[in-house]
Amino acid sequence: MCTHSDTKAMEREKRNDTSFSRKRSFTFGAYGGVDRFTCGDEMRPDSAEDNLLDILDSPASDSKPFLSSSSNLRDTELFEIIEKLQGSRIDEQRCEFPLPLKSQILTLGGELPLILPSKLGGYWIDPPLERLVDVSPTSSHYGLDPESYDIMERDGEAKVYRDIFCSRYHHSFTAVDPSLGPLVVSVCLEEEENKLRVILRMKECSLHGVFSLSLFPNIPSAVELAKMLCDRVTVSKFEVVSYLKAPELITAFDEHRVSPNFKFGILYQKDGQLTEEDILSNNDESEGFKEFLSLLGETIQLQGFTRFRGGLDVCHGQTGSEAVFTSFHGREIMFHVATKLPFTEGDPQQLQRKRHIGNDIVALVYQEGPTPFLSDVIKSHFLHCFLVVRRIRREEETDGAAYQVCVTAREDVPPFGPVIPDPPLFTDGSLLRRFLLTKLINAEISCYKAERFNRLELRTRSSLLESLQAELSTRSQCMVGDPSLSSLPCSEGVRGVSEGSGGFIENFKRAIRVRSHSFDTLGVPRKSGGTASQRPRTEKDGESDKSPGPQHAFTDSLGPAELKDQTSPQEET
Repeated sequence: MCTHSDTKAMEREKRNDTSFSRKRSFTFGAYGGVDRFTCGDEMRPDSAEDNLLDILDSPASDSKPFLSSSSNLRDTELFEIIEKLQGSRIDEQRCEFPLPLKSQILTLGGELPLILPSKLGGYWIDPPLERLVDVSPTSSHYGLDPESYDIMERDGEAKVYRDIFCSRYHHSFTAVDPSLGPLVVSVCLEEEENKLRVILRMKECSLHGVFSLSLFPNIPSAVELAKMLCDRVTVSKFEVVSYLKAPELITAFDEHRVSPNFKFGILYQKDGQLTEEDILSNNDESEGFKEFLSLLGETIQLQGFTRFRGGLDVCHGQTGSEAVFTSFHGREIMFHVATKLPFTEGDPQQLQRKRHIGNDIVALVYQEGPTPFLSDVIKSHFLHCFLVVRRIRREEETDGAAYQVCVTAREDVPPFGPVIPDPPLFTDGSLLRRFLLTKLINAEISCYKAERFNRLELRTRSSLLESLQAELSTRSQCMVGDPSLSSLPCSEGVRGVSEGSGGFIENFKRAIRVRSHSFDTLGVPRKSGGTASQRPRTEKDGESDKSPGPQHAFTDSLGPAELKDQTSPQEET
């Protein structure tokens, strides 16, 4: 006769036997999965708690605990189940989790794409991953028109004052509006066309307007013209600028964002390298990488280099001995090549390299192998865009090299040209060079419209305009013999207004360096003092660049937040 305990034991054994023969299913999430077991039509998780509770809930557990035979049997069964759960069953469940890199959607002609998005988002990729289907060198091309490779202008109206006003009779006026702050207005009479041209400079922007003289019975005042351009102007009077060198100061302000100089980083990514540390630690250069660098520009010796140096040391060799430089449509470009920057043994972050590449806004990545580049792998406050180039193997070596191109940028960076061809493949080296250089320049100009740089630009512009208005006003008063300034030399009066800064030009130079409030805007910690190896820069240290590159107003002296050796205050002088 079967007892109740015998029945429970039989049911338990039957359940244990079937639990190890259940079919397994693996449900994939975005970057992992859930292992489930099915038995017939039932699907439920199987856990150790179920088996242990069955044993502990058996009637034998309610009997005398000192029955040795029954107790030893339960202990043996318990430990056998635990061993199975911790042994074969766990080994059975071990599997290689499929990386997102191996997803079928992301495959590209049997290979992985050039770029993969960040798991946290925040980046766009061009061309989109779903478009990357056929990139064979024999496929037809769309968009390979070099005539469409137009370079963007960062500020298309920045040179209006220089080109039109400075060659004609004109007047400038200044005022401080209670709500808008400092204002500088320039008015030019174009008699041959019977019109007035006006520029109103405010903290937010400059407004340009052209008015026909037939609209006015008399030539309007500066206040009327300013209110016609911006109805928020409330000032009732402007002061006329009588300083003879005012056009030079106004031109410097209008063109403070315009520069013919650019600097870009170049990263070398080998097959299998997915981390920042691996990519920045490469020292050797393959023949393919050297050939690619020769497409971009000329390898120059930094020692004694007299053209735009992009922040590299041209006197003491502290930033390496070589760099890649080129000229393109009147613009000078210096490349910060990671493999040519100093390598520091024992430093996995390679700060001597990252302090330059991390200061760039756009970087180019050369891939040697099918390993994708992750959009956010390089940690930097400034890097907003990456152009990735991968060399494609062709069937015959005589066919030459083919390069595949892809772009990724932070989500608040507007799209920019030239359009990437479809498929994104280049077989002509000269065409690739023209495309990449145009794309790099346009990428940086477009990046300045991102929120982070837009805030910095607004702050820089506001400070420069305040300094310009103060200096124009003070020097004009000095020019007409203001009694309040008669006791001081004119230059001393200006310094008083500029708080010892030496006038607008000195403030201008400071503004296109990074000032302390730029760190606050970015949320970047700033050290109060420099290290022993830091020292003030001088003209002998190579500060005599043709132009410091105003478009890098916020990056020339500032490293990424991750760097521990932030630029010290004395380096900004």
